[in-house]
Amino acid sequence: FNTLTSWIHKNKKEKYLINDFYRPLRDYVDREKSFQAIVNEYTFDNKPLAYLEFGVCGGHSFNWWMDHCKSSDSKFYGFDTFEGLPESWGLYAKGDMNAGLPELTDKRGKFVKGIFQDTLVGFLKEHGEGLNKTRNVYHLDADLFSSTIFVLSQLYPHLKKGDIVMFDEFNVYDHEFMAYKIFTESFYVKLRPISAQNNYLHASFIVD
Repeated sequence: FNTLTSWIHKNKKEKYLINDFYRPLRDYVDREKSFQAIVNEYTFDNKPLAYLEFGVCGGHSFNWWMDHCKSSDSKFYGFDTFEGLPESWGLYAKGDMNAGLPELTDKRGKFVKGIFQDTLVGFLKEHGEGLNKTRNVYHLDADLFSSTIFVLSQLYPHLKKGDIVMFDEFNVYDHEFMAYKIFTESFYVKLRPISAQNNYLHASFIVD
């Protein structure tokens, strides 16, 4: 927790697209302001991209990105068990946050069902070459340390300058923040913060 606090106070001096630190009340929907700021800054509204979301739940943010990124060449992949958390997380028990498989009408989107440890390696073998050629947005919303560190470690060969990496529960110090810290320090990856909402609960970075 002390490491997270020190990190925030050090990095809040960075130049952000948007940053609401410090605010007394949290509004989870405010993360959409960060989404919009990123889309505007990098003109994702009409340029092709690959969007990969890890932890889809009801599909709200997944649909937001499909709705706001209009290029017919964009691809959207949502990874989830669609059966709830695979392990307990804070006050949530294994199986909580089970929203089922959302309806998907946009043909550019695809859901990948199962735990990431079972699905991501095969996906990257099939699609990794394509990811190396496009601008990518990776949305890490799996909450858990185990899920987040695994995804980051597998994405490492495909991360390149200009890609966006978003964390949805970044300021949970012993889960997503810990995964971020271990990954960036162990793989020597430079992730520069570009936006934050709800006191760094949602935080976005660009690969430098």
